[in-house]
Parts: sequence; C-alpha cells; structure tokens
Amino acid sequence: MPAGCSLPPAPMSQAGPGAVAALEPPAVATLKRAVELDSASRFQESLVCYQEGIDLLLQVLKATKDETKKAHYRQKIPEYMKRAEAIKKHIEKEREDGKYHQQIKIEENSTGFSYEKVFQDYLNETVTEVWVEDPYIRHVHQFYNFLRFCEMLVKGPCRVKTIHLLTSYDEGSGKSQQTSSLEEIKQSLKNYGVTLNVSFSSSIHDREIRFNNGWMIKIGRGLDYFKKPQGRFCLGYCDFDLRPCHETTVDVFHTKHTKKT
Repeated sequence: MPAGCSLPPAPMSQAGPGAVAALEPPAVATLKRAVELDSASRFQESLVCYQEGIDLLLQVLKATKDETKKAHYRQKIPEYMKRAEAIKKHIEKEREDGKYHQQIKIEENSTGFSYEKVFQDYLNETVTEVWVEDPYIRHVHQFYNFLRFCEMLVKGPCRVKTIHLLTSYDEGSGKSQQTSSLEEIKQSLKNYGVTLNVSFSSSIHDREIRFNNGWMIKIGRGLDYFKKPQGRFCLGYCDFDLRPCHETTVDVFHTKHTKKT
C-alpha cells in the first residue's frame, strides 16, 4: 500500500543475464526504501517494502549465474528476512497492546487505495458494528462512496449488523435528494440483515471511521478522496484501485476503549 514501494514483478519465465539486469535495480531500490522507512520508524510501510524487496532478490538469486553475487545474496537475504520478521512481531505486539499507530500518505494522483486496500487489515469476523463520521455525504458521488464502503462491509470477512452514520444536512436544494438517497441505502442494507442508523449534526467537522474491534481510522478527506473519473468508460470508473486519488493522510489507531456514538 505505501507509495513508492510497489514495483511490477518481472515475468517468471525470464532467466539469465537479462533477468538479473531487469530485477536487480528494483530489488536494490525497494530494499533501500525499506531500510529508510525502518530507520524512520514507519514500520508498516517498511515491512511491505522488505517483503517485496526480498521477493525480487530471491528471483535475482535464482536467475544469476555469477557465483560471487549468489554468495552475496545468500548472505543478505536471511538478514533482511530476520529484520522483516522482527518488524512484523513488533507491529503485532503494538496491536495487542492497543498502542498501534500507522500513518499512510496518499499522494496526489496515486492509485491502489480502494476501500478494500485501506481497510482490509482492520476488518475481521469480530467486527459487527461500525461508526462513520463524515460531514460530507451530500452529493451523488459521495452517496456512491458511502455505498461502496457499505458493500465492502457486507462482503466480509466481517459480520456487520449495524452501521451508524453521522453526517451534516445539505441545507440547500439537495436536502431531499440526500434524505431519499440515504433511505434507499438503508433499505438495501436491510435486505442483507444490516441496520443503518443515520444521524445529522450541524457542528460535525471531524472525519473518522471506527470498528467495534477497537480500530479507528481517520482520513483527512473522509471517504471522498477519489478523483472524478475522466469518463464513464475509463479505467477506474468501477474499480477504485485504478481511480486516481486526491492527496490525503490516513491515520490508523487502536484503542481498547473506543468512544461510541
């Protein structure tokens, strides 16, 4: 998920010097980025880079005929693996202790940040209740954003029974559309055994999403961080992983005493 780490995997059919030439630079760059993020205590992003870099380096090891390089890689790969495993255990312990905080920076025009990608690590079978606080669920594209978020919850692996939405009224001509659109989502969710409770506040400013398993996600732009597609038949119109994003920051926390609305 972190920007700057994901690199396209080389075809597995490659072999020999050409494969090494294609794989070695991205492997080195990714592992260098992993070390930088590690040093900056950005452990979740660092772990992703370590894992991707190790995978690339293993492919280089398999492809190279240079015995000196092979010996070097055989020495370095276990070192990277050991560090990645240590980071993984550190993250798991912080999660268990309720001290976990991860920050994801979504860069302007970046892709690969669908709701599934952003939230999947924090949803499990224990999630039965969700709180969404977002002042701007007013316009058509924002209703679709909220609907897509609800679809993700219904698909699982969580077993959501209740969704609470706190938003603000559209005081203009769109108020009736806002009411009817949210009511339609509510009735549709009911068909899947999910209750949607909608509340309105004129003073709401913060944007956050909370799950009853203790995870809390704050997104600078709320659910509305996707850019408008260039057309109805462009890639990214349906698949949000392919939709360019606005710049925003995602902060993830865990607390054993999440405030409930």
